[in-house]
Amino acid sequence: MNQQAFEAGRDAYRQGDLLSAVRWLEQAKLPGEVSGRIDHLLGNCLMKLGNFDQAAIAYGDALGDASYGHSGALAANRGRALLAAGKPQEAVASLVMATKDTEYPTPYKAYVALGNAYSQIGDFREAGVAYRNAAIDETNPDPSGALRSLGGCFMKMGRAVDAVEAYRTALDFSTPLESQNAIYEDLGVAYAAANRWNEAVDSFSHATEDGTHELSADGAAALAAAKAAMSTSAGSSGSTDEFLAAVGYASGNDPLDPLGKSGEFMPSPEDTGFFDISEQEMAQIEMDNRSIRRKHGHSGLRGFLVFLLFLLLVGGGLAYAYYSGYGWPLQESVVEDLFTTNASGGDVSKLVSSSLSEEERQAIEAVLPDGATGVTVEGVDRSMNESSALVTVTLSAGGEQNYEVSLVRDGIGWKVTGVTVVYPSLDGQEAALDTGEAETAEETGDQSAEESGEQSAEGDEGTSSTEGSL
Repeated sequence: MNQQAFEAGRDAYRQGDLLSAVRWLEQAKLPGEVSGRIDHLLGNCLMKLGNFDQAAIAYGDALGDASYGHSGALAANRGRALLAAGKPQEAVASLVMATKDTEYPTPYKAYVALGNAYSQIGDFREAGVAYRNAAIDETNPDPSGALRSLGGCFMKMGRAVDAVEAYRTALDFSTPLESQNAIYEDLGVAYAAANRWNEAVDSFSHATEDGTHELSADGAAALAAAKAAMSTSAGSSGSTDEFLAAVGYASGNDPLDPLGKSGEFMPSPEDTGFFDISEQEMAQIEMDNRSIRRKHGHSGLRGFLVFLLFLLLVGGGLAYAYYSGYGWPLQESVVEDLFTTNASGGDVSKLVSSSLSEEERQAIEAVLPDGATGVTVEGVDRSMNESSALVTVTLSAGGEQNYEVSLVRDGIGWKVTGVTVVYPSLDGQEAALDTGEAETAEETGDQSAEESGEQSAEGDEGTSSTEGSL
């Protein structure tokens, strides 16, 4: 190591002269030298300069120095750099590596970034897993933020009731009044999606009562829909606790562990909670939950959405339904009709988007199974103009096959644009890097990041802490 160049680079970094710091640090390594200490600090400088691709390379070089250690912080920083550079799939692998480092003192940072990465690639189930792990990390000073993100994942998966409980728990773990307003708005949107109009209006009232928070377009539309629904019906009845109990939440259950297996309010990561079960078990639980809703007099998701659409048409809240990805016919109906029509030998072209070419329509028909005997829509990811649905089809020869169906808005309804066969994925295993003894404080931190992907400019110059913001 060129010690003089390193010290000059470190001093420039501390003084905020990042360009000079980069020039000195690039001169600090001798030819062929591997130095985690130099590359870690160089990565920090490049992150603050917004050169995310080069920062990811620097952190990767630092990870190559097994004697340096700090693999968790380095992998987390590299993952955030890749995420900021618009490479969420690559970021996932690096962030997963960070979570496997048992010496990493603040894993919640990696889990939050991992949730953001999965969200960017549209895998909201895995994003929920990550946000859950961030929420239960004892080092997390703000579990409410992770819980709010978890609620957002539930909403994306069409599970408004679970979102309600996640947002309510986020409120329990939030203390500053200004941070609660946005959560109350999210809660109002979730209540509206769950047909709980009174609670929705009450939540929106909490969100805006101090005059500092303005509702988003989603929130304003949901509030208008709730008020319209209340004016044309008796509204919701019963308490929130009764509502949750009716769909499977026992009193006092942890929303992160609806099955009640953990035995504690904030379960530890090694407990078998909701997100620790397999996808097959999760699908079965979702079907069981639908049965519970029917047993307690609830119409179920599809029936509720049909009712919601007509209610909003009457009450003037069509904009909310349209904006939230609902329509007539519903995505569920279109998808079921696609498979059943094909199974009976009918013409599926009326269900396919007219924007597709003849070759694309033929490709869809070629994927559809002949003689399917059962179709179950496991979930729908909704947005205003595009949607996707996960479907389980019982084949004529026996057994089941999963499909993902892509749809596009067509008037107030939906048309199919693609059908893909989905096969179960196998979890890969990655080995954590060896850790060495800690170096000085300014090189050992990991950088926090906003959900938008922009990086904070906080430094880590203290000499007493072992990890800072970078």
